[in-house]
Amino acid sequence: MDLKAVRAFVAIADAGQFQKAAVDLSLTQQAVSKRIAALEKDLGVRLLVRTPRGAELTIDGQVLLPHARALLQAEERAVAAVRPGERALRVDVLGRRAATAGLVRDFHRAHPEIPLDVVTLFDADTAVAAVRDGSVDATFRAVTMPGRRLPDGIEAVPVLDEPLRLCVGPDHEFARAASVTPAQLAGQRIWMPGNAPGTEWSAYYDELAETFGPSIDTIGPNFGIEALLDTIAGSATLATFLSERTPLVWPADHDLRLVPVCDPTPVYPHSLLWRTDNPHPGLTALRDHLLATRPRLTEGEVWKPSWAKRPARP
Repeated sequence: MDLKAVRAFVAIADAGQFQKAAVDLSLTQQAVSKRIAALEKDLGVRLLVRTPRGAELTIDGQVLLPHARALLQAEERAVAAVRPGERALRVDVLGRRAATAGLVRDFHRAHPEIPLDVVTLFDADTAVAAVRDGSVDATFRAVTMPGRRLPDGIEAVPVLDEPLRLCVGPDHEFARAASVTPAQLAGQRIWMPGNAPGTEWSAYYDELAETFGPSIDTIGPNFGIEALLDTIAGSATLATFLSERTPLVWPADHDLRLVPVCDPTPVYPHSLLWRTDNPHPGLTALRDHLLATRPRLTEGEVWKPSWAKRPARP
């Protein structure tokens, strides 16, 4: 149904005259008459009759009027839903307990007036495709993986270098260590059943293992973080990597330890990715907030995989 014709029909019903409706719509009376004629032809019924007093609705016109109003209201809602600044800013954070989700929560506290829609996509390819297609406004990812490049029109900016901590149970040999070096992890069994092949975090830990020698064990199944921590707590040989920025809670009797890793400190490099032609004002506010509040590592040397040091595009 032609919404311009529907709008003309509702205007005439409200005004009671073709001439006044034309003035309200900033159209000529002839243009309004043509729209009504086209609408009546499409529907196959007469909607209005001219009288000495103006225009009156036929029975069919009276039946159509509430539906016509609903159509125009739906049009207004549809336009408002996609108008920049009106719809919620949609951001992918990978996981709701991930450090990047904390960055978005901090942004929301600083800018509560900007509505947010937080989603959790799985791998980088899916997330980048969602940004490219416009189904999300931004995503947090580690870029770029070996052999990968960002599509044209997508930019990335580093927003967080997340230091790793070694998570061990009370009987592990490093349970009472003030810190450990990556070299001390050579031969240690690091259990990470969530490291799915082909993901950016799997690529990260593969190079970490190649560089420093820990054994990254991905044997599953992956029953989630709670089951992982239950197992680590009861093991004298298993460890895993976590971040102090990841909000996790475990039973007190687990007595888990988060041991700093330093000299150098392995950091997971998070970047914000977005489409350069995305006009949403909330996206600019998010980017500015992340850059202004980006944590700075001031103590000691850090380690990143070689592919994270290269520019996002060759």
